[in-house]
Amino acid sequence: MSTPSPPHDGRAFDALRSDPAGTGIFLDFDGTLSDIVDRPELARPRPGVAELVDRLARLYATVGIVTGRLGSQIRELLGPSRAEVFGMYGLESKGLVPPPPPWVQEEVERLGQSVPGAWVEHKGATLAVHYRLADDPAEAAARIAAGLLQLAADAGMALFPGKMVVELAPVETPGKGEVIRRMARDRELRGALYAGDDRADLEAFAALDELRGAGLTTLKVAARTSETPPELVAAADIVVDGPQGVVAVLEALASPA
Repeated sequence: MSTPSPPHDGRAFDALRSDPAGTGIFLDFDGTLSDIVDRPELARPRPGVAELVDRLARLYATVGIVTGRLGSQIRELLGPSRAEVFGMYGLESKGLVPPPPPWVQEEVERLGQSVPGAWVEHKGATLAVHYRLADDPAEAAARIAAGLLQLAADAGMALFPGKMVVELAPVETPGKGEVIRRMARDRELRGALYAGDDRADLEAFAALDELRGAGLTTLKVAARTSETPPELVAAADIVVDGPQGVVAVLEALASPA
């Protein structure tokens, strides 16, 4: 089998691949390891991704899936794996976090019901309003964002916008960037790669910029689709075509240096 070609930023890529014991690989899931689908329960990892991620976890210092999903969902989708999962933007690492107060849940449900095609996903400590199936996604986005912005202010909570979804979360939610900073510190990493496709991944890119300033070798990978935010593409070191492009990068990382 031929060796996959390294990405365009070959110097950083080669440095990471030549130092697996000091490198962390951090990955988003939806839109990065799986294709975007109408509802989250329909998502599946791209063919071969589960085995590839497990293989990388055996080679590198750490491999982590950093996601807004519940960690249990990712573990079920990937099956037995040495990869770590940081669910709900790292909130799961704080232990059991209570759900939002009943009045907040009621207001979010009321908001979701007021937008045709929108629906609310209850994720324990967070609430996500999806509008991919809304009759008018642009109008739905504006109405949901405005409603949740006011509700977040009233309830002292934080918002995490994504592709056709806005999530209401506890204000103490770490975010993807903080997960990466903590792992780099705790594991004493010398290098890190992050691949993502959405607005929440900007925090992870910012964390890699900070780590680069501290002397680490870093590589920011954007999985570009028609829905990928332009600012994420602009901030990336390399841009690949969707999840299939991310898989090609990961396959190259799994190949001998």
